[in-house]
This record gives sequence, C-alpha cells and structure tokens, in this order.
Amino acid sequence: MTEKIPAVLLLEDGAVFRGWSAGSVGTTTGEICFNTGMTGYQEIFTDPSYFGQILVATHVHIGNYGVNKEEVQSDSIKISGLVCKSFNVFHTRKLSDGDIESYFQKENKVAIQGVDTRAIVRHVRSKGAMNAIISSETTDIVSLKEKLDQVPHMAGLELSSVVSTRDAYELGDPNSKVRVAALDLGIKKHIIDSLVQRGCLVRVFPAKATFTEMKAWNPIGYFISNGPGDPAVMDYAIQTVKSILNDNRILFGICLGHQILALASGISTFKMHNGHRGLNHPVKNIITGRCEITSQNHGFGVDPEAINNSKNCEVTHINLNDHSIEGMRRLDKKAFSVQYHPEAAPGPHDSRYLFDDFVGMMKENIGVEKEPSVTSA
Repeated sequence: MTEKIPAVLLLEDGAVFRGWSAGSVGTTTGEICFNTGMTGYQEIFTDPSYFGQILVATHVHIGNYGVNKEEVQSDSIKISGLVCKSFNVFHTRKLSDGDIESYFQKENKVAIQGVDTRAIVRHVRSKGAMNAIISSETTDIVSLKEKLDQVPHMAGLELSSVVSTRDAYELGDPNSKVRVAALDLGIKKHIIDSLVQRGCLVRVFPAKATFTEMKAWNPIGYFISNGPGDPAVMDYAIQTVKSILNDNRILFGICLGHQILALASGISTFKMHNGHRGLNHPVKNIITGRCEITSQNHGFGVDPEAINNSKNCEVTHINLNDHSIEGMRRLDKKAFSVQYHPEAAPGPHDSRYLFDDFVGMMKENIGVEKEPSVTSA
C-alpha cells in the first residue's frame, strides 16, 4: 500500500481541513470554489475558466471512470488544485487512457483527499469565495498563512491573456461561407466544436487581438468566449466588443463574453458571493417562456439594476434559483449573450439551440438557407 502523505487545506479566514495528499506532492494557491456536478470532472479540470482557482468537487468519488484524451477542453489541467472526498485511482471504463493520479502527477497538480467536502462547501456558501492554499509539503499553518497572505484576490485580476492562444488558428470547413472570428479569452474546445459541427469555419484569435485584425479576416459573425478573471479590468476586450458593435456586426458571447458585452454596453458587473458552478442550474428564457437546465461556471455576474435601467439592452434569461441575469441582447444591434454554457461538456443539451440561433443569424446575413437545428451536437 502506498504511504499516505498528510496534506492540509487552509482558507483565508483561518479555517483548516486536514487530509491526505493526492496527485503531486507540493503546495498550490488560488480562490476556492465548488462544483456540484456528479460527472465530467476532466472537462471541468481542463476548462480555462477555472484558471487560478482551487476546485472543491462535491461528488464523493473523483476518478472512478478514469481519464480520456477526447474529453479535455484545453491543452492542460487549468485548476490550481483539487479538493475531494475520494481520489479514485482504480477506474472501470475500458475507453480510459489512464488513471486520475497519473494524470495529476504528469501535469504536476496538487490535490487533497479525505476531507469533509460537505463541510467545506457549507463554509464557502456561508462565508463567500476566498483564497486558499493546499500543501502536502508542509502542514505548518503559520508558514502557510504567510504564503496565503501574498496571493492576490480574484477581483481585479486579468487572467484571460494568460490562458489564451498565442497565435490565431482555424478549424472547420475552409470553404464555408459561415466564417466566425472567435476571441479566445479562455475558450473551451467544445464551444469551437459546436460551431464547426454546424458548418462554420472558425478562426480563433488571441485575447488581445484588435477588431481591425479580426475584421481583416472577413468574418460573418464574432464570438466572444468564456474565460477566467475579472471582466471589469479587461479594457482591451471591452474595446474590441465596442468596435464590433459600432460596426453593426453579428455577435454572440458566452460566460465571460456575456459580461464583456454588458460592459461594452455600459452595464456594470460584480463579484458574486460564491458564484454558480454545476450542471443543473434552472434558467428561464423569458422570451419563449421555456425553462432550461444549464451547465454553469462563473464567479462574476451582470448587475441587474444596471441592465434594467439600460435603454439599449434587455434581459433574455434569468436564473430561477436567485433571479440573477443569465442572458441579454442588444435592442439596437445583432448581439446577444448568455452567462451559462450552452455547449455543456459536461452538462445537459437544453441550451444548444443558441448556437443554431447564432448560425441562423449569420446565414440570413449572407443569404444562405438555414438548416434544421442540430440538437445532438
């Protein structure tokens, strides 16, 4: 039996949780958050929106179906560290490429297991998001507290340019007339796949690409992606979206892209108490009156009062748990966005019609006949 190495999780408010090392031995820091999904842990680990965060997985067993290279959403694990009840090395799925422990060790990621994740989540729900540190190198609380005090808070952090692509690249049918310029603020692979499966040619641009650079490629529509960090400090992305809007271009934003569209429209954002992260958040489309069960991952939101006072924007979707803003559209432009993740990966497929809406708008713009909705992609 492998020797158990003691590990500790220390929260910014002084709360301490002790367990055992999982993954690589080391020390890691970040803002603590929790995801309530029961499946899709690998997609969550590799989602760039989690960059700079320590993730608490609320499901009891993490790793029980191994890992698979087809399920990654980026080129590496993006979470800073993992907190879980049980780190399952033995897996049952025949299609797996390996076990979760080898996966974490290969990517040099620190995790802690054997802690009461229920108690941790209840604590974070009560106290709110805060910084944390995991260590299996030392369990000395005084020295860890000193390290934790040096960690910057998520509010005010610009992180998208860290996880974004360095060079533009293209995916999809090179002969497609439906050309999408995607601004990569931390884009998930499955978002690109969702557009490519609908016949789009997608060119993914670095986070700090200008509108002039994107427009030179002659796209039909613009996509603003998800990503990590505080949207309010991303002046470069806000200016790019303003330019897209001023040029009356078709635009679709998801998650961080939703917040950037709001800021470019004069609507403020705010840091949420602990955010929304999971696979079963109920959202109402107030345009159609229908409810969607959605996949979510965000710690910032759009200010409800600011958007309600806006003359050029309207709310399209609301969260049925807390009535936070989940979608909006410009009344004077062909621009819309949602706070949640319609591509899921992981999660339900209820909201994938939004990709059909976006593609339909582009096809209408260029006179290409619309196709039936792609409900399975």
